[in-house]
Amino acid sequence: MNRTIGVGWAIGLVCLLAACAVGPNFKPPEPPHTSGYAPQGAIPSDLGSAQSAAQPGQHFTDGLDIPGQWWTLFKSPPLNALIERALANSPTLEAAAAALRQANETVAAERGSYYPSVSGTAGVQRQKVPGATLGAPVPSIIYTLNNATLNVSYTLDAFGGIRRQVESLGAQAEYEQFALEAAYLSLTANLVTAAIGEASLRAQIAATQDIADSQRKQLDITQRRLTVGGASRADVLQQQAVLQSTLAALPVLRTQLAQQRNLLAAYSGALPADYDGAEFTLDSLTLPGELPLSLPSKLVEQRPDVREFSALLHEATAQIGVATANMLPQITLSGSYGGEAASFSDVFSPASVVWSLAASATQPIFKGGQLLHQRRAAVAAAEQAAANYRSTVITAFQNVSDTLHALKGDADALEAQALAEQTAAESLKLVQVQYKSGAASYLQVLSAEQTYQTAAVALVKAKAQRYADTAALFQALGGGWWNRSDVAANTLDSRKEPL
Repeated sequence: MNRTIGVGWAIGLVCLLAACAVGPNFKPPEPPHTSGYAPQGAIPSDLGSAQSAAQPGQHFTDGLDIPGQWWTLFKSPPLNALIERALANSPTLEAAAAALRQANETVAAERGSYYPSVSGTAGVQRQKVPGATLGAPVPSIIYTLNNATLNVSYTLDAFGGIRRQVESLGAQAEYEQFALEAAYLSLTANLVTAAIGEASLRAQIAATQDIADSQRKQLDITQRRLTVGGASRADVLQQQAVLQSTLAALPVLRTQLAQQRNLLAAYSGALPADYDGAEFTLDSLTLPGELPLSLPSKLVEQRPDVREFSALLHEATAQIGVATANMLPQITLSGSYGGEAASFSDVFSPASVVWSLAASATQPIFKGGQLLHQRRAAVAAAEQAAANYRSTVITAFQNVSDTLHALKGDADALEAQALAEQTAAESLKLVQVQYKSGAASYLQVLSAEQTYQTAAVALVKAKAQRYADTAALFQALGGGWWNRSDVAANTLDSRKEPL
């Protein structure tokens, strides 16, 4: 009875040890306790005027969810097609997806440590034994020995070192998952921004060409006035210089446009010579009117980079448990079962059976402080990961706040630029009419032309900047990856599949 109780206690103790794991249990950090992204009243709910086509209104909606394909809110079929093409052909996404698959397989491989290791051995040995050399001669003996053995070895995870290692690798796989999401978000945001950049350059080229046409007409007027004595040769030369200065800006803009097309080609996974994407204009894009404003408590869950660093913190925390378990006894159980016989057909007979059972416990006693310092290093690595996580969270909130302030500034700047361009255009027309009739000097015309040229290009840039900052807001808020339904979004679940 006492022996039975003792065995029961031993089994209970082993089960208890197997149920616990040394080291701290990971808990995701709490989100920052803050009420918003900017001081109260710094960012109004409504931006711009909904009554102007040049200045459409935008409205922030607290808690509004972000669609997984957020770029469709710009209502541009060519943009949607370009992004779908890029998602299918991007080598960056392909590399990130491969890294995730590798991490998942590594987790699955490490899970095998939970189970016994079983191997089989079969062999045959033929040996000659010499006969006796003293007394009567004895002939040599030649015999054959056949054997087959099943070997089983099991490392008891008494202190959870294996479980912590699996946990660490699982966190690494989670990191790769959110690295893929971050690459996805970065690619889509870069494509939208690059398309807006192309549209802006095309609008700047068109505005510059219109200005050049107007300056050609003004040059013609000035030359006619020269023939009748109403203008000087200096006036003609000045107008020619202004026209040539305007025309000189076109090659630079066209070069930038070609480079922007090359950038779109690279993002879409195509070579420059093979890229045949649509030409983007600002008129082909619709500015989203309703803008999401996620709750601050949700931002840390939505940002892929924050989730990446949370996974790294999880991995570092689990490594403390691994280092701690390495300092404790390692218990191994092993056994073998098989048979040995001169004839292979007799190997499996009861008389040929051989078996063994063994158990061992290895306790590190002295390793020159190696294990202690490895654990201290793991603790320091976790502290570093925690600091990096906090830094990433701060940067995430900064990104959102910067973008909100930028959108407010964009709305104000666009309203001012639209008024400036309209005023400059009316002023130029008036001065040109006055110059024709001799009521205004050429210097007044020249000044009005330069003012209008500056205002027209600035208006185009202001429009494009508002589009770009709108895209930046979606990126800063995480891009809606949690609402994606494609394969990449579900890859994380593959780590839960059985072997």
